[in-house]
Amino acid sequence: MDGYNWYSQLVKPSWAPPAWLFGPVWTVLYILIAVSFGKVLLMAWQKQIALMVALPFILNLVFNFAFTSIQFGLRNNLLAAADILLVLATLIWAMAAIYPHARWIAYIQIPYLLWVLFATVLQLTVTYLNR
Repeated sequence: MDGYNWYSQLVKPSWAPPAWLFGPVWTVLYILIAVSFGKVLLMAWQKQIALMVALPFILNLVFNFAFTSIQFGLRNNLLAAADILLVLATLIWAMAAIYPHARWIAYIQIPYLLWVLFATVLQLTVTYLNR
């Protein structure tokens, strides 16, 4: 059984969105992430901001990309819950770090932040329901 079939058989809360919604949402979010994170990395490369300002963006990408492998590859809800908390924490850190330098970058993270907040609550709930 592949990871997506495994996930579809887990107990989920009644308010969990349908599986087809995740693709379109992440497509839009990844466009925002690519634009904003790309600008942050360019600013760091050009020494317009310190590397420490870019660090939470880099960590966020690592944790974000790790989530799918953890959730659907390893099929580990507890580790996925820990990972999504790291995604949320590094996103908040990134928004706070970049705000003094480029407010627009912080502002376009708001849809990503709202989705990650929702995804965090969903993952924690799924983890609890399937313990």
